[in-house]
Amino acid sequence: MEHNAIYILYPNVNTVDEKADGTFHARDANGDAVSLDMSAVQTKANELQAIEDAKPNRQELRASAKAKLIAGEALTEDEANTIVL
Repeated sequence: MEHNAIYILYPNVNTVDEKADGTFHARDANGDAVSLDMSAVQTKANELQAIEDAKPNRQELRASAKAKLIAGEALTEDEANTIVL
């Protein structure tokens, strides 16, 4: 999630490298280093992870889709995508 957070927070970043020691190095389109506020990056990464964690998993979507089909209700696109005919 840190990579995504960096790209969101720093739109000028073109590449991100994570080193073996866990540090991140970002560069712009010219190859120049971009200074990162890792506190802000971690906060954003946590937000992105929370959003991802809140999404229903495939099994939950299938159960919801089945219940809606039985009740004659419309499915969301994600629910419809779980149905294999």
